Amino acid sequence: MQPSISARAAGKGKGASVAIFESRGQPTPPGRVDRVVRPRLRELGFQLALPCSDAVFCRRVYLDLIGTLPTASEVRQFLDDSNSRKRSELIDHLLERDEFADYWAMKWSDLLRVKAEFPINLWPNAAQAYYRWIHESIRQNWPYHRFVRELLTSSGSNFRVPPVNFYRALQNHEPRDIAQAVALTFMGTRAEKWPRDRLDGMAVFFSCVGYKSTQEWKEEVIYFDRLKAQAAAADGTLGQAVFPDGQAATLTGQQDPREVFAQWLLSPTNAWFARSIVNRIWYWLFGRGIVHEPDDLREDNPPSHPRLLALLEKRLLASKYDLKQIFRLILNSQTYQQSPISRRDKPEAETCFACYPLRRLEAEVLIDALDQITGTTESYSSMIPEPYTFIPESHRSVVLPDGSITSPFLEMFGRPSRDTGLESERNNRPTAFQQLHLLNSSHIRNKIEQSRILRAKMAKYRRNPQRGVDYLYLSILSRFPTYEEQSTVKEYLQDSDRGRKAYADLVWALINSKEFLYRH
Repeated sequence: MQPSISARAAGKGKGASVAIFESRGQPTPPGRVDRVVRPRLRELGFQLALPCSDAVFCRRVYLDLIGTLPTASEVRQFLDDSNSRKRSELIDHLLERDEFADYWAMKWSDLLRVKAEFPINLWPNAAQAYYRWIHESIRQNWPYHRFVRELLTSSGSNFRVPPVNFYRALQNHEPRDIAQAVALTFMGTRAEKWPRDRLDGMAVFFSCVGYKSTQEWKEEVIYFDRLKAQAAAADGTLGQAVFPDGQAATLTGQQDPREVFAQWLLSPTNAWFARSIVNRIWYWLFGRGIVHEPDDLREDNPPSHPRLLALLEKRLLASKYDLKQIFRLILNSQTYQQSPISRRDKPEAETCFACYPLRRLEAEVLIDALDQITGTTESYSSMIPEPYTFIPESHRSVVLPDGSITSPFLEMFGRPSRDTGLESERNNRPTAFQQLHLLNSSHIRNKIEQSRILRAKMAKYRRNPQRGVDYLYLSILSRFPTYEEQSTVKEYLQDSDRGRKAYADLVWALINSKEFLYRH
């Protein structure tokens, strides 16, 4: 592989970057999000970046909504569309695709610790059932408060009543540890940092969660232990339950305390609940929360844009907890559709959302993109062989139902272990090992050189190499090559000594470019 094509065919240089990433037009009118973001940016001495180009938007929204690159034909169709509402229509289309549920089930499985093996130990039956329940609730677009209520209040077998696995997936079943997991997942706060009496008051709501084994291997029933609750009510310990806002609760021993807590948490007047999920969605779409980290909400960690957070909370309540409405509100904004090139050369631009923040593709999304481009597959395995952990190689990494089923690539590129439910468990920071793997490994080289799709396409375009180059750029970078890139690639392909290898070199150069490896 020659450095010339690696450096120049991937779109380097300021002039090329402006043409690639920015649009001089105004593709969307300012919306509710923009009307609260812009005044805050002016206070901080910034303004929104220019709008992103159609090609950048197409790639960005595919990755952000369904975790999948658009195909070459999908990019062409979008770029050729002259409809002024095409961005909004693409957002609506992607929200209804099956892959939306696939991708967001992966995100929720990280938070809810869907993992069969150590240290979570759900075991395959329960992990599979739990994942399918999460996936189906997203596919049917359940209201968010219904989703959370079932996780908090369900009882039954962890094989047959999947949401009870929220309690089964905790490493420690003590009430205080359950309370910490509930606060982290649904309130976006780290309760282990609270004063002891505050955490103990919340823990009482989970002091009557019972766990009972059955005769079926690894099955467990999670239930409301009424006898324990009645005994605690009789000696007065159950009456010490206190909500996190300091309000005391009245528990009689007859009603499941989890239901009492859920009623408090899911109340429209409870700012913790709505604030946590809208801040998390913003984090998922921008790589940074309005309050950052997204699971560290506290009084001394204020939001960067208070009015924006309040707006999203209000819209969630008005939509009756329809999370897709929050996605639409954010994705249709100029704030989301701005380019990644800030108008001021200051690192604070990304942290205050004055440009679209760059971030590397997740491990699962990256390997799926490489497989899509080359038409190849991956092998996945589990440390403990089980009949339920067989995954056909045609499956995408995004749809792996169990955090125990993995591959060397996923481990190397920072897939979360699903042990803690923290967002920081996923590590998207690039490493030297990752760079060397993409540059030099036989794993990546074989995908390119043995790709039947690429061979067939290059044979098809043998008499018209420019169309072949266009296809590769559209498939890998979701855009057409610039004039400079066309000249560089044309010169490289004209060397007859390289033959078919020249196209493989081009693919190698493009997938090793930052433009491919990063969301932008």
